[in-house]
Amino acid sequence: MEYKGFMGGFYRITEWIMRIAGSNLLWLLCSSPFMIVLAMKLLLVLQSPTPQPETLTIWVMGILAPFTLFPATSALFSVTRKWVMGESDLSIIKVYFKGYKENYKQSMIGGIFYTLLFAVMYVDYEVYMNQMNNLQMIGMVMLFFLLILFLSLFNFFSLVSHYHLGAIQLIKNAILFTILRPFRTLSTLICAGVLGFLTLRFGWLIFFGFGSLTAFVAFYNFYIAYNKIQEKVERMRQSDDTSNVSSSAQDDEDLALDLPTSEEKEKD
Repeated sequence: MEYKGFMGGFYRITEWIMRIAGSNLLWLLCSSPFMIVLAMKLLLVLQSPTPQPETLTIWVMGILAPFTLFPATSALFSVTRKWVMGESDLSIIKVYFKGYKENYKQSMIGGIFYTLLFAVMYVDYEVYMNQMNNLQMIGMVMLFFLLILFLSLFNFFSLVSHYHLGAIQLIKNAILFTILRPFRTLSTLICAGVLGFLTLRFGWLIFFGFGSLTAFVAFYNFYIAYNKIQEKVERMRQSDDTSNVSSSAQDDEDLALDLPTSEEKEKD
C-alpha cells in the first residue's frame, strides 16, 4: 500500500529516520570494543579537573581500531553508498553485513597502515614541537601531513565500499584524491564538524545519526568528484588522437590516480 499526500510524506520521513538510526546502531555495535574504550577515556578526562598523562587506553584503541572500527565504518559506507546511488529500499542489515564481510580484510590492512602512520607522525610532531625548539617548523609540517592523513580516511572508506581494489591501491588513491580534490574533502570535514557540534549539544545523535550522516555526506562528495575524474581519465586513456599527447597539468595529476579501467572492479 502506497501512502499519498501528508501521510505519504510522513511515512517517507519515518522510513529514512529508521534507516539512518538502524545503520548507525549497527556501526556502534560492530565497533563497540573500540567505542567502549573511547568512552572510558573520555569519562576519565571529563571527571578529572587536571587529567594526568595516560597512554594505556590510547594503545588499546590503536590495537582495536584496525580490527573493529575500520571494518565497521567501511560497512557503514557500503550502506550509505547504496543510498547515494539511489538504492535506498534494500535491507540495511543485509547490505551492512555483506559489506562488513567483503571489506573486512582490506579495511583491516588499511586500518593497520593508518594507525601505524598516525602513531609515527604524531610522535615526530611531539618531538619536534616540544624537544627541538629550533625545528618547530618541521613539527608544523608534520601537523599538516597528519591533517591530510586524517582527511584521506573519508576517501579511503568510500573507495573500500565502492571498488574491488588492493589495499595499497586503496590507500594510494585515498591520499592522492585528498590532495587533488581538497575542496570536496574539506566540505565533508565541515559537515562532519557541524554534525559533531550538534552531537555534543544533543547526545542522542551519537546513537541515532552521527556516523550514518557523516558517512552519507562523505560518500556523496566522493562519488560526485570521483565520477568526474574517472570519466575524464577514461576519455584520455581511450583517445588515440595525437593532439591529446600534450595534456594539462590537471590531467597529469588525475592520471596519477590508480583508477579501475572498467566497471568490472566496481562493487554491486
